[in-house]
Amino acid sequence: MKFSKLGLLTLLISLFILNSCKNQDSIGLGVDAGSQLNGTLMVDTNINVTTLPEDTVAAYALFRTPLSYFKDPELGITEANIAAAINLPGSTTYTLPTGTLTIDSSVLVLPYADGFYGDSLTSRFKLDVHQLSEQIKSGTPYYNNKVWAYDAALLGTKTFTARSHDTIRIFNILKGRSDTLIKAAPQLRVPISPAFVNQYLLGDGATAYRASTTAFQAAVKGLYLTLDKSQTTGPGGNIMFTLDSARITVYYRANNAGVIDTSSATMPVQIGAHAVQIKHTYSTKVQAAINNTSTDGLFYLKGEVGLRAKVSFPNIKNTFAGVGNVVINRAELVVKAAPGTTIPYRAAPRLTMYQWDIAKQRTRIQDASASDPRGANAGSTFGGFYNSATGEYHFTVTGYIQDLISGKTVDYGTFISPVNPALGSTIDISPTAQFAERVISFGKNSPDRIKLNIIYTKINK
Repeated sequence: MKFSKLGLLTLLISLFILNSCKNQDSIGLGVDAGSQLNGTLMVDTNINVTTLPEDTVAAYALFRTPLSYFKDPELGITEANIAAAINLPGSTTYTLPTGTLTIDSSVLVLPYADGFYGDSLTSRFKLDVHQLSEQIKSGTPYYNNKVWAYDAALLGTKTFTARSHDTIRIFNILKGRSDTLIKAAPQLRVPISPAFVNQYLLGDGATAYRASTTAFQAAVKGLYLTLDKSQTTGPGGNIMFTLDSARITVYYRANNAGVIDTSSATMPVQIGAHAVQIKHTYSTKVQAAINNTSTDGLFYLKGEVGLRAKVSFPNIKNTFAGVGNVVINRAELVVKAAPGTTIPYRAAPRLTMYQWDIAKQRTRIQDASASDPRGANAGSTFGGFYNSATGEYHFTVTGYIQDLISGKTVDYGTFISPVNPALGSTIDISPTAQFAERVISFGKNSPDRIKLNIIYTKINK
């Protein structure tokens, strides 16, 4: 008896499960059963894509600051140079240690940040450090196209291979005690001329400069960092540094009546007083895409204030002509990296999508806007993340496409561009100088071209 009851119960459960199963093409819309039809997929590949230079951006006080000389075989050459203010030790009036001071060495310490992009295996770089001829000031919004004036004389130089994740061992100089060897975070250490340190900090003629940070910075003006193009071998790359913790460390000996001790003084890069100048020289193919004279159907996206794409849907209002009344369940824009273009240089980990308002100011599309009910959970649903398995980026654009079709919104300009991937689920629509990755994709002439997938349901009224 128990087994027969169990069999009957199993049968009833099975019937409930089978009754709940529906055709996979059926989309639940909350409409009545008399008007509900199976969901239908429509793929729109009639999309116009144009490659455009990115807008200039305030490129100062960055968390990651690029120093670049990268010869991308597909996109062309990227150069990035750094201007940075330095401060007195302790960022205040500096009093000389007692005794006779002798400089053993002085080193510019540049801590690496994540984000190197380029060739770290075979390329060697030569970093040159100059003194600025114009003062860089904290709080001034310097743009990425700012060209800095600097003295031709070298303050320091270093030939190196980028090792942005390798710790190093250095001596920790301890006053009055034996120096110790310690492990330090990944960093580039560039020897700096002791004459420069004597002139502005430790020498007898530097008394006025030691008196205040204002006098010191007005005299020094700042440092200019650039990669020597003629001495950089291989494709090169884009190297990221954390400038807010960069500094010049001076190692010196103090002789007090025959008693000698080693010590150090640190001139930090002033927090917020560093900027980057970025220059792109694009390849013939990319320039043709920018000029809209290209015939290969490719479009290009590049970080480090590089390239974006303008996207338009010319026949979107006629998409359902002849179909009748429809409800759009989901619209998804798919961008695929062109096969073979993500090796050896990886695709951008994230893209963003935005539109212009009537004043040609950037604004989020409906599906990414917190002010639109359809974008309320945009951080987790909007998309733009790279899927390495498929080579694709997906954007949820249901509300945006619905409004274009209905005429509720006007397309003043819609764009796709690289974005800072470190922001997690936050939807950022600003140009980024802090990441250098790129994407090459097809706008036409390829099965991998950009496409719009629309799942809709026809309804009877």
